[in-house]
Amino acid sequence: MLTIIGCGNLNRSDDAVGVIIAQRLQQYLVQHPHPHVQVYDCGTAGMEVMFQARGSKKLIIIDASSTGSEPGAVFKVPGKELEALPEPSYNLHDFRWDHALAAGKKIFKEDFPEEVTVYLIEAENLDFGLELSPVVQHSADLVFEEITAIIRQSEK
Repeated sequence: MLTIIGCGNLNRSDDAVGVIIAQRLQQYLVQHPHPHVQVYDCGTAGMEVMFQARGSKKLIIIDASSTGSEPGAVFKVPGKELEALPEPSYNLHDFRWDHALAAGKKIFKEDFPEEVTVYLIEAENLDFGLELSPVVQHSADLVFEEITAIIRQSEK
């Protein structure tokens, strides 16, 4: 099973890029069903990422980044490079997808994906808004095409 998870906030312009790509992939799968691929829009819910990934062999996470790099830059990073255990907290809003990767492996052991790839798209605008900036939209289209190619490849 391949699980694809889009993360982000639809109300914060480019921060929505992971969610928008996930929604496009869900529409793609309606037209091109694949029994071994599931796509989730997890928004900003890190705990949901952990539970939706459980039982998959491969996991792809898509999110925006804000590193000071060129807007629209796409980073394809192995999940092991980004996983981090959360600091002790009583607030689940502090539990992000990077925490979900580390905690999921610890809790679910072999029932958590070993092969994790994270696509990060550098944001240009994280202000309140409902539209992606043009440069991030272009990168979103490229990532969408790359992931649909992965889905088609898994059909073979």
